[in-house]
Amino acid sequence: MAIVVLVLWLFTAGAGFYLLVTSNLSRARPAATGPAATTSAAEPATASVGPAAQAAPATQAASPPPPSKREMRRAARDRFDPPSLKAAKSAPVVPGLRSLLEFAHPACAIVGLGFWLGFTLVHNRALGWIAFGLVTVAVCLGLTWFTANARSTGRPGSAERGPAPSFSPRMVIVHGSAATVTFALAALTALVLGR
Repeated sequence: MAIVVLVLWLFTAGAGFYLLVTSNLSRARPAATGPAATTSAAEPATASVGPAAQAAPATQAASPPPPSKREMRRAARDRFDPPSLKAAKSAPVVPGLRSLLEFAHPACAIVGLGFWLGFTLVHNRALGWIAFGLVTVAVCLGLTWFTANARSTGRPGSAERGPAPSFSPRMVIVHGSAATVTFALAALTALVLGR
């Protein structure tokens, strides 16, 4: 039974690694503010000053795309919100939470996998419970990461933090399902073989 959990844990780790590789995490970081960012922000203000603005070439800064139907509905619904509620909606969940979770979730899962390998080889009760504790922490961190990403995706005013990471929904389901089965079997195995 411990070997089955080990193989399932490896499958879960592989699915998680595939999620990380195929996501846009490397592109989800905000760009550094430098002179290029300030000049591009200043161009639209100077371009509309003179009468030559109507004859300006299309190479200048393009206008933003029109808002989608979802954004228009949200704006209509949120137009009566007080300023304090608008500020609370646009505030980050916890500053730097996503970066911490990007590291801590896989780290706890990999360290737990190492302890489970030790439990599989020697059937030491302490190793099994340490591995189970680490997989529990990894599951909680993964759910927190998923919630933080889903929450930041739903915020229209979160552009200063960069876009939210996007993951393949099918792989998220595969990874989450495998993690759930791994968690349940690890608990069962630690209880049965630890006696």
